[in-house]
Amino acid sequence: MESLPLKKPDWIKVKAPTSKEYFETKALVSEHKLHTVCEEAACPNIGECWSKRHATFMILGDVCTRSCKFCNVKTGLPDLLDPHEPERVGLAVAKMKLAHVVITSVDRDDLEDGGAEHFAQVIQAIRRTSPATTIEVLTPDFLRKEHAIEIVVKAKPDVFNHNLETVPRLYASVRPGARYFNSLRLLDTVKKMDKTIFTKSGVMVGLGEEKHEIFQVMDDLRSADVDFMTIGQYLQPTPKHHPVIDFVTPEQFNEYASRGRSKGFLLVAASPLTRSSYHAGDDFKRLSDARNALVNQHVSSI
Repeated sequence: MESLPLKKPDWIKVKAPTSKEYFETKALVSEHKLHTVCEEAACPNIGECWSKRHATFMILGDVCTRSCKFCNVKTGLPDLLDPHEPERVGLAVAKMKLAHVVITSVDRDDLEDGGAEHFAQVIQAIRRTSPATTIEVLTPDFLRKEHAIEIVVKAKPDVFNHNLETVPRLYASVRPGARYFNSLRLLDTVKKMDKTIFTKSGVMVGLGEEKHEIFQVMDDLRSADVDFMTIGQYLQPTPKHHPVIDFVTPEQFNEYASRGRSKGFLLVAASPLTRSSYHAGDDFKRLSDARNALVNQHVSSI
């Protein structure tokens, strides 16, 4: 007999979107025939973010070649790449006058480079239309895709994000198509290729992990010199997906944030509604300020 899903606590509830700006953002995304992870992943923050004209664009189509047990994106055989997508993303970013933009994608194991060149083309298109906009990429793991990481790094995003998603013990049940240490190595490789690019990763909690396992993930990320970590509550998209094992309290999130900062991250965002791209623009400014403060501190000590 299946157990009933856990009731959402008050701290996880959000209001339905109603603002004029929300519907204008929705219309613009539709006009340019773009996909957003906000919609595809049923993000609880879509009302707030779209009301502020923030959106996370999802490139390489809307069908994923993986079938992760936490994700609401469609799984199957993707369409051919759209060669005009980079240009459309660039135009949308310019129309929205974004100071910071996040570009993510589905997994494309069917492509020789995993979609790395397409990421690079999107970055270049945004640079042409909006040279002042800072760019954050949230990439797949490029498993067994030689030189893919190098292609994206050479395009010079300001932030390179790749999520570990969960603790190693739960990979087989939560993220069966991925490998924990491959994802960790990706982040380490990015930083070694270009130390000026901020690196970032995130995990979901409430999947059955233990606190000490999250602390170990923090240590693993710091060993890869990752700058920024996000920690948010997992929410079950449909009854077919991995169940929520528990709802982590705001107090526990505060402990995670405090412990992460003590381990040396420039920034840790941890709350029930934290997601990879939630408040990404504000967080980029905080990252830059934190790095500058460290540099100034080092110079003054010489």
